[in-house]
Amino acid sequence: MMFSTKAEYGVRVMVELARRAGGVGGGPVPLAEIAAHDGLPLAYLEHLAARLRKAGLIDSRRGSRGGYLLARSPTEITMAEVVEALEGAIAPIECISQASDGSIVCSRESDPAHVCPTKLLWTRVRFAIVRTLQETTLADLVLSPALLDPSTLPPRTALKSIDREPLTTGA
Repeated sequence: MMFSTKAEYGVRVMVELARRAGGVGGGPVPLAEIAAHDGLPLAYLEHLAARLRKAGLIDSRRGSRGGYLLARSPTEITMAEVVEALEGAIAPIECISQASDGSIVCSRESDPAHVCPTKLLWTRVRFAIVRTLQETTLADLVLSPALLDPSTLPPRTALKSIDREPLTTGA
């Protein structure tokens, strides 16, 4: 599965906002600075910033000292929120989606007699992706790569709304 440049660039914008402004309470950062620093197209970043703002992840300030800043602390912003704000619902293949009750639905299972033989695989893939995105906060990404050794991070076991129950295989 590949995420689009919306997710890639959007995550980079969020990391830069956290780094440059020091999180909530720091000063606004102009997108033009981020675009120039990272070699990204400003017009595209403006489009992504509008999505992130609509999702309540960033705020904007107008004026000569204006720009964007995080709406919450980097420790409170998960990559699941960022990616979903930019990409929409996370699904490894087109026929798999999440129903309003949280269950996973395969569009090929239109009648009860037809069971999708690959639903288990794609459900597991989706949950692994979602769980990883939920367990990774913006603060995790702001840490220096030299200090970030995944084997030293504490395990995160709390499941969030998108993944309420652990996946069971029935075995």
